[in-house]
Amino acid sequence: MHQHEGVPVPAARRDKVAPVRFAHIVFRTSRKEEMVQWYRTVLEAEPSLHNPFLTFLTFDDEHHRIAIVEMPGLKDKDATIATMDHCAFTYASLGDLLATYQRLRETGIHPYWCINHGPNLSFYYRDPDGNQVELEIDVFETSEQVSDWYAGSDFPDNPIGVKFDPDDLIARFQAGEALEELTRRPKIAPADVPAQLPRD
Repeated sequence: MHQHEGVPVPAARRDKVAPVRFAHIVFRTSRKEEMVQWYRTVLEAEPSLHNPFLTFLTFDDEHHRIAIVEMPGLKDKDATIATMDHCAFTYASLGDLLATYQRLRETGIHPYWCINHGPNLSFYYRDPDGNQVELEIDVFETSEQVSDWYAGSDFPDNPIGVKFDPDDLIARFQAGEALEELTRRPKIAPADVPAQLPRD
């Protein structure tokens, strides 16, 4: 079978043994209960195990997607250390993503960055420890479509994306504007990458 240019061949089709899925993320924290409540709220997750030392949270049929471990006395990290940058969670539709933004806003949880990357449209949040969490949708249905977009877009000049106003996007969505128009990335100057902000 011909492989679309720019799309890697999956490991199984290269006769390689690889994971079948991404399983979970583990956080060490000195703010365990605050972190647990934040992820329960943001991801609509529920605990599958909960004790003073450890909480497992899940939002689907996996026994845990998030693990939060209590370790008293940890120092806060800052932007000068090497670390994982962020984790991302994909929603089924733009309507689901926008409804989640509105639900979280009503609880006082606000994104610090709203960005149209091109292949993804994303809201970025910070959890109580300052970890960055992306809630997003895929704009395209296949890897081939993403590869074609990369080849024909201004991505080499703007690999970050274009900021958007979420409330404007909601108004356009509610007015019935076509999904293709709502998610199309305009060709304008790239957005600045936000610096690490202090915790509230």
